[in-house]
Amino acid sequence: MGSDKLTVLVGSKNPTKINAVKNGLKRVFYDRAISVLGHNVESGVPDQPIGYEETKSGAENRIKNLKHRDADFYIGIEGGCVYVEKKLFAFAWVLTEDRFGCVGSGKTSMFQLPKKIQKLIDKGVELGEADDLVFKRSESKKKNGAVGILTNNLIDRTKYYEEAVILSLIPFINKKLLF
Repeated sequence: MGSDKLTVLVGSKNPTKINAVKNGLKRVFYDRAISVLGHNVESGVPDQPIGYEETKSGAENRIKNLKHRDADFYIGIEGGCVYVEKKLFAFAWVLTEDRFGCVGSGKTSMFQLPKKIQKLIDKGVELGEADDLVFKRSESKKKNGAVGILTNNLIDRTKYYEEAVILSLIPFINKKLLF
């Protein structure tokens, strides 16, 4: 790279996701200057992906749609839902790819969604929109999101994503190991 400054592109302009990436990268690359830029790119999946594969595809597609720009790292974050024993859970995949094509993956923890939200998602409503409808709010997904709302802000959405960002950086932290 030649420089101590890392340039990182995120496949979203959502401030929560961008801040999670900044925070995670600062913790891992604490001795480097870091520039994080968000870009609106297509995920190529439905607004509310269902299942691990569809959600991961959304994160992969976000990276693909960033790669025509020059950067040290490309990061795709895609939130999704998955059914476990007829109950709906929310989670997100975070994928990080470096300029050489090495990819790391991380996933957030999962949490169960209330039946009112599950019914809306079953009808095709995206989770952020369902949160806004059920909790009479606006722009929830750009703020504390479902995880913040449902935990009374005991879990901060930025920190929720930040851990998965760090997990996606494991191959870059441990370059001597084969991944």
